[in-house]
Amino acid sequence: MEWRKVGITHSTTLTRYPSTMFIGEYHHRIDDKGRIQIPVKFRADLAKGAVVTRGLDNCLFVYTKKEWLVMAEKLAKLPIAQANSRAFSRLMLAGAMELEIDKQGRALLPEYLRQYAALTAGTVIAGLYNRLELWNTNAWEKYRSGTERQSGDIAEALAALGV
Repeated sequence: MEWRKVGITHSTTLTRYPSTMFIGEYHHRIDDKGRIQIPVKFRADLAKGAVVTRGLDNCLFVYTKKEWLVMAEKLAKLPIAQANSRAFSRLMLAGAMELEIDKQGRALLPEYLRQYAALTAGTVIAGLYNRLELWNTNAWEKYRSGTERQSGDIAEALAALGV
């Protein structure tokens, strides 16, 4: 993450921007060896270092190495005396694996992570600003259509947060 000065006149605010911004929805296939083709626009940033781990809602999260270090530091600071903190840290940290992108732009996903997210052939790569999510195509379509149906209620609830 980069820190940039933002402001006009007398006040200056530090705002955190990701070094890369992941957006969009891409449909790919997992090959027989467990590799997935990374979209061209993301390869350079992920080739500098990437981590894949168990995500929420039975998908996988992919972070650049820089973003992963930010996330891992937050997880390491969670109180170990709380069961939910321990459980979430275990889900994210114990499941993590460094991801290498080969010369053809493919990344090998470990079997245990493919099983966790039920990734077989059809896979969706969803860009979510500072991370990618890898979804089983059917699970993604079900999740997305449910969220689209509830978008008005979701927007109303998030309005209280200033979104």
